[in-house]
Amino acid sequence: MKYYIIVGEASGDLHASRLMMSLKEYDPIAEFRFIGGDLMSEVGGHRVRHCKDLAYMGFIPVLLHLPTIFRNMKMCKEDIVKWQPDVVILVDYPGFNLNIAKYVKKNTRIPVYYYISPKIWAWKEWRIRSIKRDVKEMFSILPFEVPFYEKKHNYKIHYVGNPTAEEVASFRNRYTESKDEFVSRNGLSDKPIIAILAGSRKQEIKDNLPAMLEAAKHFEDYQLVIAGAPSIDNSFYLKYVGKTPANIVKNETYEILSHSIAALVTSGTATLETALFNVPQVVCYKTPLPALIRFAFNHLINVKYISLVNLIADREIVQELLADRFRVYNIANELYRILPGQTGREEMLQNYQLLHERLGNQSAPDNAAKIMVNLLQL
Repeated sequence: MKYYIIVGEASGDLHASRLMMSLKEYDPIAEFRFIGGDLMSEVGGHRVRHCKDLAYMGFIPVLLHLPTIFRNMKMCKEDIVKWQPDVVILVDYPGFNLNIAKYVKKNTRIPVYYYISPKIWAWKEWRIRSIKRDVKEMFSILPFEVPFYEKKHNYKIHYVGNPTAEEVASFRNRYTESKDEFVSRNGLSDKPIIAILAGSRKQEIKDNLPAMLEAAKHFEDYQLVIAGAPSIDNSFYLKYVGKTPANIVKNETYEILSHSIAALVTSGTATLETALFNVPQVVCYKTPLPALIRFAFNHLINVKYISLVNLIADREIVQELLADRFRVYNIANELYRILPGQTGREEMLQNYQLLHERLGNQSAPDNAAKIMVNLLQL
C-alpha cells in the first residue's frame, strides 16, 4: 500500500520514522512518500520536502513566512492528489495538517489517519469539529486523551501506547556505560550530577537557562551538566553560562539522565523522559507577562498542568514553576527539596510509579501500524 506521511518538526520525524519501520513489518510492500526529516529518509521512500521547511513557530515567524507556508500547503495538496496514496497519515503539527485533512476529505476519497493527536485538550478545543469531520482514525499516545475524545466529544480513538516510554525503556535496557566511564569520557568530575534541560529552541534556552543556572550553582556539592540540543551550538549556551561552573554535553540527554541525581527541566517531552528515568525534577518555564499568563492558566486554558508528568497522572507529582512562580528563589528551594535525604525526593520517586503504570509497556508504533494496515485491508 501507499502511505503519504506529513511531519512538521524533529520530534515528529522520530516518531514517524519508527511508525514507518513498523508499517514495513506488517506491509512488506509499503511505499512511502512524505514531508519529513532525515530519520524518515533513512527508512526509505521519497521525501517531497524536509520538515525544517515547515517548522515555523510563534505568531511573528509564521506571519513573516506566510507565502512559503501557503506554497507548501498548495504543493502538498497537489502532490497527494497526483500520487493517490491509500492513506494520508498526519503527525501532530495541527496548523498545517488540519488544513491538509480538510482538503483531502473534501476533494478525494483517501482516508486521513492522525498519529499523535494535536493538543486540543489544552487549547483550541474547537478544532474537535474539524477532526471529527475530516479525520477518519485518530491514534493517541496519551492515555488521558481517551476520555477527552470518547466521553466528552463522542469520538472513538485508538490509544496505542506512548513512544517516549518505549524509547526510554529500550535505551535503559541496552545502555551499559557506568557513571565513571561517562564522566571520564566527557571530562566531568565525580560529583553527583544535576541535569539542566533548558529546551531545544533558542528562545526557550534564552528564557530559562540563566535562572536555572543561578538557582543550581549554589549547590556546590553537585556538578551542573547542561543537556545540549543537537541543533544548538555550544557557543549559544556559553553566552548564558558565563562564569557558572557548568558543563555542556551535547546530544546525550538520555545518557545524562541515566547518571543524574536531580534535574531542572523546561516543559515538554523532556519532563516525561526525566520521570521515566526516575530522576526527581523541577519544571521551570518562563513566560512573558507572567501575571496575565497566570490569569489565563486559571481561567481560560483547559488544563490544570503544563507538564506531561502531571497531566498523565492527573495530579501534581512535579512542581511547575511557570509564569509568576518562575523565580530563582523558588527554583532553588524546590531543587533542594528533591535532593538526597530531603522530604520531597522519595515522595516524587514513589509517585513516578503511577506514571509507569498509566503509560504501560505497549509499543506505540507497532500497535498503530498493525491497526492501520488491518483497517486499510478491510
